[in-house]
Amino acid sequence: MKNRIKFVPYMLLFTAIILFIILIMQPLTILHFRGSIAMLFPKGIIALEERNLLLILQGLMLLVIIPVYILTFVFSWRYRAHNNSKATYDPHLVDNKLAEVIWWGFPLIITVIIGVLTWVKTYELDPYKSLASDKKPITIQVVALQWKWLFIYPEENIASLNFVQFPKQTPIHFEITADAPMNSLWIPDLGGQIYAMPKMKTELNLIADKAGDFRGSSANLSGEGFAGMHFVTRASSEEDYKQWLQSAKQSTKILNLEEYDKLAAPSSNNPTEVYQLKDEKLFDQIINKYMHPQMK
Repeated sequence: MKNRIKFVPYMLLFTAIILFIILIMQPLTILHFRGSIAMLFPKGIIALEERNLLLILQGLMLLVIIPVYILTFVFSWRYRAHNNSKATYDPHLVDNKLAEVIWWGFPLIITVIIGVLTWVKTYELDPYKSLASDKKPITIQVVALQWKWLFIYPEENIASLNFVQFPKQTPIHFEITADAPMNSLWIPDLGGQIYAMPKMKTELNLIADKAGDFRGSSANLSGEGFAGMHFVTRASSEEDYKQWLQSAKQSTKILNLEEYDKLAAPSSNNPTEVYQLKDEKLFDQIINKYMHPQMK
């Protein structure tokens, strides 16, 4: 028993060293892999605001967590059973009003602050909310297929498979649905995910501050081909975007309802394709195909 008691301080010291190493290694690891951690190093204003909110909330929670860990080691050492003549046993500390105010009041205040901040930012970052800009938003319709993504540009009469391009610093208004099991569209560099569901249309407004190719993916498990259900998101200059539009409009591949039905068949790891859109109401037809006929 005495050997166990003597061993306790060494266990505490070892645990403290491990926690200190983790505390130091975490920021170093983040800095080392900063190019591949999109959520912490975003390329869009929405993702940046979401990242800042996440860090603020974590900081507020650490105001409670860090003192708890510190006091755990302090109390464990101060009130240890072995070789300890300074600590005083006080069974009535549980009724100490000052202590009760501290360990109930402080977390309560932090909780209220977190709740208010989350409510305010949730309203400000509403994915349906249009983004303020001096440039006209571009509407892109998105269809989650099994297991691929179809992007329709209704104003340009083109469509693309597993690839979407738009100019940087221009608001993008995504209209999203699914013609397959429920899914979720996510471009981590630019913002959070939004669900894609059959016979429903969800919306997402994003903007890219910098040019580059960003990974887009599915954020919802959808079966066998889920791992390959990703796409390239390209934010380019205005000139490059216009050149891509002109090239897409000359594509030899045609997308109408008949060709779409073939495309919608389950398949995985599909290459990038570009189509001329010959059916302007294709997105509406995809949504309405799951609607029940009205009873007379």
